[in-house]
Amino acid sequence: MGTIIVGGLLLALIALAFASMAHDKKNGKSLQCGGDCKHCGGRCH
Repeated sequence: MGTIIVGGLLLALIALAFASMAHDKKNGKSLQCGGDCKHCGGRCH
């Protein structure tokens, strides 16, 4: 029973991470560029 609960919690956390990444991508953010161009020299656009 404990394995099923831990597995469910793990799946929920993974789903939350994917939802957060999809939301960020929809808002123009990505994993490679946080939108702070003063740190990357403007190469991201």
